[in-house]
Amino acid sequence: MTGLNSQPSTIELKDVVQFPLPGQNIPGSLTFSPDGRFLTYLFSAEGGLVRQLYGLDLESQRQQLLIAPPDTGLNEDALSLEEKLRRERLRQRELGITRYEWAAKTGQILLPLPDGLYVHEGEGKPLRPLLTQPAQPILDAHFSPDCQWVSFVQDAELYVMPAAGGQPLQITSGARGSGKTNGLAEYIAQEEMARSRGYWWSPNSQKLAFVQVDETHIPIYRIVHQGKDGVGEAAQEDHRYPFAGMPNARVRLGVVERSGGAVQWLNLGDDPDIYLARVKWLPNGRLTAQILNREQSQLDLLEFDLKKGQKRLLLRETSDVWINLHRMFYPLKKLPEGKGSGFIWASERTGYRHLYLHDADGKEIRPLTSGEWQVDSLAGVDMAKKLLFFMASQASPTESHLYQVSLLGGGPQRLTPEPGIHTVVLDVKRHRFVDVQQSVDKPPTIVLRSLADGRLQTTLFAQPDERIDQLSLPIPELVTLQNREGVDLFGAIYRPPASLGQGPFPTIVSVYGGPHAQRVTNSWLLTVDMRAQYLASQGFLVFKLDNQGSARRGLAFEAPIRHNMGDVEVADQVDGVRWLVQQGLADPNRVGIYGWSYGGYMAAICLARAADTFQVAVAGAPVTHWDGYDTCYTERYMGLPQNNPEGYRVSSVMSHLDKIVGKLLLVHGLIDENVHFRHTARLINGLIAARKQYDLLLFPDERHMPRKADGRLYMEEQIVAYFKKHLL
Repeated sequence: MTGLNSQPSTIELKDVVQFPLPGQNIPGSLTFSPDGRFLTYLFSAEGGLVRQLYGLDLESQRQQLLIAPPDTGLNEDALSLEEKLRRERLRQRELGITRYEWAAKTGQILLPLPDGLYVHEGEGKPLRPLLTQPAQPILDAHFSPDCQWVSFVQDAELYVMPAAGGQPLQITSGARGSGKTNGLAEYIAQEEMARSRGYWWSPNSQKLAFVQVDETHIPIYRIVHQGKDGVGEAAQEDHRYPFAGMPNARVRLGVVERSGGAVQWLNLGDDPDIYLARVKWLPNGRLTAQILNREQSQLDLLEFDLKKGQKRLLLRETSDVWINLHRMFYPLKKLPEGKGSGFIWASERTGYRHLYLHDADGKEIRPLTSGEWQVDSLAGVDMAKKLLFFMASQASPTESHLYQVSLLGGGPQRLTPEPGIHTVVLDVKRHRFVDVQQSVDKPPTIVLRSLADGRLQTTLFAQPDERIDQLSLPIPELVTLQNREGVDLFGAIYRPPASLGQGPFPTIVSVYGGPHAQRVTNSWLLTVDMRAQYLASQGFLVFKLDNQGSARRGLAFEAPIRHNMGDVEVADQVDGVRWLVQQGLADPNRVGIYGWSYGGYMAAICLARAADTFQVAVAGAPVTHWDGYDTCYTERYMGLPQNNPEGYRVSSVMSHLDKIVGKLLLVHGLIDENVHFRHTARLINGLIAARKQYDLLLFPDERHMPRKADGRLYMEEQIVAYFKKHLL
């Protein structure tokens, strides 16, 4: 396929490490004001990573800068360790203002900044300090539902203070100094369950539910900052990291009055070794909790009547594969028929995630969606019109669109006409929605559409990025191929310049390959994979393939990796390379592979288990032995190591080192608190014992996601040089 224009790409290595990516400097965190008149968002007018808060009057189309960050928001080095680790969990690069929250009833905006909490009270009014220069970092600040209070966690305890200003009141106790925390999500909840919250306001703003986390029984894993000038406490971090098969954090769920006092601890069941996956208040003041068992084969939706001190099981999901958590539990004050309350729930009981209507007792009333496609998220509900809005893959597994369906039954109606990936925000009154639309040949644009029929109302943002024309990035070619078993796999090809002919070319596979991820989509992000584009400009054919185990294709597509990682994924990637060879595109004697994290694992294990296919591998932050990764992620797919010792052995890169004949470059950050450097260290020990050559590239001050521009440029230089040396 041709590129955005017909000229050869002029991409340079410096373009690979520049953020935001070409065409990606767009407004983020888009939110309608409570009255629906304004759209607020975070944006960098300078085209950098430091974001400011803007507001757009939807009637006059007048845009204005509401708040610029203070100087302390411009430098990542100024952030607390807690904030740095939070950003790692979110994979967040942006600086400046990174989060804000509207007060639904007062029109105020809460702004957590590095030096404290602030409130924006309206156009033309100065930013009001609420709590500044705290002795300890302020974490997870939120308005109460009535907007009269602000809550936050500080030094392991939960606080509440008046939104109008005043003295914070500590409402929990017993955690500070004990190794426990009150009101904060534990590492596993943040990293593996997408639960960043550790407390929740009741609808009437009188109570707060919160988690108490005890990790004191988990052995300390110390990370030493080897690159620092000094030694001692300032040059080390202690983490309570739960390794596969080892103890998890102990989590309790309690409820406390807004004014503090005695805690009402809730009975989560007889098994203490569980995950508290989700917590949500119901409109009637009852509390729900989703409890996932350690094996992640059973999910219970519990309801607690706090006044009576009773609990009941509303719903239970079971799976012989694993439970994929979601955020699609939506309580309804009234059912669409007008009788009683109920809720909307998502389930994969048919093999694909779909939405169901349940009554207040948990009994299923009817399915709301069905078919061999899956629902990605719930976008909103309009009870007046009895309509449900959701994002789904019905049009194509490589696309995501907004649909509406009647709560009374019927088929879905698509509301986003343009092909590609869509991200939407519905207004409060359910009249219109913001649509961020993109595809491989169209950078993201932001438009306003009617929620009734998807009709375009106005374009809000279509700011051109001059780098797109300057770099002349070719559009990757989306392909479908069949693996050895006839299963359709989706791939993307980045071709070298036409001046180099039609092939076969030296080929590099860019891989992730892990579960809960999808790399090949009809999205602009695929086009602006700058490393892939640069390697293609240098004469390599670059290929991506979503193997079995990856997301958005249903449980049957995910399940083959169960208890046996690094097997079917490798076989699918080999099938992809063979397909390229059959098409006359890939030179079978010059094939490399690279990836990061699970992709680093894939790069290393492909080199070992498919030595006749891959001659070179670059493995970044690789998981080399699954007993060295965390409980929740690893055990979801592999089971506990005590119950699947052979699966853990075979899935480890270390079990296949004797088969390596190609070149291996290992890349790792020494203070990576997610995939620890010990993965690479243990692999090196195995390589030494097997008398296998390897090359090593280390970054002493980087975590799991390299951040410093000079270090990332150096890394790209070394990776490109490695492939050129061994494949060209």
